[in-house]
Amino acid sequence: MRILHVADRLSDRGGADLALLGVLQALSVGHEQHLAVGRVDGAVRPPCPVTVVPRLDARVRADADLAPLRARLRPDLVHVHNVVNPAVLAWATGVDAVMTVQDHRFFCPGRGKWTADGRVCGDPMGREACAGCFDDRGYFESTLALTAQRLESVRRLRVTVLSSYMKRELTQVGVPANQVTVVPPVAYGLDPQAPADGPPCALFAGRVVEAKGIREAIEAWRRSGSGLPFVVAGTGPLRREIEAEGVEVLGWLDRRRLSAAYRRAAVLVMPSRWQEPFGIVGLEALTLGTPVAAWDSGGVREWHPGGDLLAPWGDVDALASALRIAPGHGVDPPGGFEPEALARRLEAVYRRGAPDRR
Repeated sequence: MRILHVADRLSDRGGADLALLGVLQALSVGHEQHLAVGRVDGAVRPPCPVTVVPRLDARVRADADLAPLRARLRPDLVHVHNVVNPAVLAWATGVDAVMTVQDHRFFCPGRGKWTADGRVCGDPMGREACAGCFDDRGYFESTLALTAQRLESVRRLRVTVLSSYMKRELTQVGVPANQVTVVPPVAYGLDPQAPADGPPCALFAGRVVEAKGIREAIEAWRRSGSGLPFVVAGTGPLRREIEAEGVEVLGWLDRRRLSAAYRRAAVLVMPSRWQEPFGIVGLEALTLGTPVAAWDSGGVREWHPGGDLLAPWGDVDALASALRIAPGHGVDPPGGFEPEALARRLEAVYRRGAPDRR
């Protein structure tokens, strides 16, 4: 099968980027693939040719001309990943594409199903339900309209999502359930032979932002009294704040160095405040034998083994308890997240016909 993949960017920095790379790798045998992106970040080397199409990565409506590339390649199928440009999404509905929805920007105009007053949001998107998360009325109206435009295209496509949590969110806003298939990602590019790169630690991996719960992670670590140093693999706007508190921040790590950090860690701590679409760093840690102390956020329980290491969302004391007992906790890599399983699930979606739009 000839597949044209369309994505906002080529990178290895975020969960959506890694999910895309995992798809390309899983389908590298038996398929002819080409990747169109709006930009290339870093030195990522995917297993297929790449074409940069200007404005593919726009967050608002902007023309990105994919017609010449599609005419030249003549793909059997177009698969759109993590694109939020409404013009591209509208184009996708006209070519019967498959769309992977990897985050909340199709059904939540705000903070990722996490309200401004610090609660999990269970309400479907709407003007009354969402207005409280915004201070600027004009910005709210424009963002709500933009999110609604994206959702309108998604309702007309075959859709894959990373978790059952994401499927529930999409069906709540009117995407037919029979058009949405759960296709979880794989732990892409890790080195299972990587040696630990330091003494045992409590590790936080990801963007150093409020939504990822970095402050709560540090507070739980302090309350745990574990004696482990706290190390962060990642960076973000709160980096200086947490470095001032004596936390070691390694910055972004390539896949080899991140594998070594997971090997070092006695526990990965993951108190996501926003509702995780999946939480791929947790799957990565478990794959390399590192236990994960996490909040029950979004799709996390779909890969997390549960028990005392999965704390109720928002409970810092329960997370601290999980941090205390995690070191030395036995870990069995979760099943069902192998590249072969990913390829089979995607191929089944690809073979399915376009949705009935009557």
